[in-house]
Amino acid sequence: MKQYIVDAFTDKVFSGNPAAVCVLDNFPSEDIMQSIATENNLSETAFVVKENERYHIRWFTPKSEIDFCGHATLATAFVLFNYYAPDTDTLNLYGQIGKFIVHSRDDLIRMKFPAYKLEHIEITDMMIEALGTIPLAAYKDRDILFVLRDEDEVRDLQPDMELISKLDGACVAVTAKGRDYDCVSRVFAPRYGMNEDPVTGSTHCMIAPYWSRRLNKPDITAFQASKRTGILYCECIGDKVIISGKAILFSINDIVSL
Repeated sequence: MKQYIVDAFTDKVFSGNPAAVCVLDNFPSEDIMQSIATENNLSETAFVVKENERYHIRWFTPKSEIDFCGHATLATAFVLFNYYAPDTDTLNLYGQIGKFIVHSRDDLIRMKFPAYKLEHIEITDMMIEALGTIPLAAYKDRDILFVLRDEDEVRDLQPDMELISKLDGACVAVTAKGRDYDCVSRVFAPRYGMNEDPVTGSTHCMIAPYWSRRLNKPDITAFQASKRTGILYCECIGDKVIISGKAILFSINDIVSL
């Protein structure tokens, strides 16, 4: 089994968010896929199988299968465009979140996803304790999004990961208006085995619509202020978000002992 390691949302190795990608004829058992993801110990490993004219994609963290992962989808599209479907600029994929289309254009991979809803929720004492600060606002869909005062507060935040893992969201994100970008963010996912996710495409299905409304414009350039950092180019169109980014290959290897 051939496996590709791709750094997503960057054009430089050792930055962005690394994901493993396995392109297969058929899916192995869930136990094998989970064992591979656990052995890789990356935030996500993607497995993809071509079925007629579409690609079926599944995402695994070191702990479990998840319903959606943006950066591993970008990494998968990079592998397919470069090694399996070099004569096309459009891919049709589907996973647990449904069908979606990925385009390759102007050195960017463009992914169209459903936008998350922005349900305003009450800020609780537990949220304040988990973050170590009082957010300006909180919103929830699949993830929880906290709006902070400024970029420095986002960058300097030192949340309590044990308490973060107890909040009712797949991921917990913090965001603020950026100085050099429209917004900055950080994303925490301890319940999936990673305290901080380097660059998170899926959560920007929530972050981008928030800033699109706040700034009254459809195009949002987002910077994720993790140690590895990453840049996401987002376009909000109705109930969809187009998230675009670059990717770069880090390595290709063979999984031989199955």
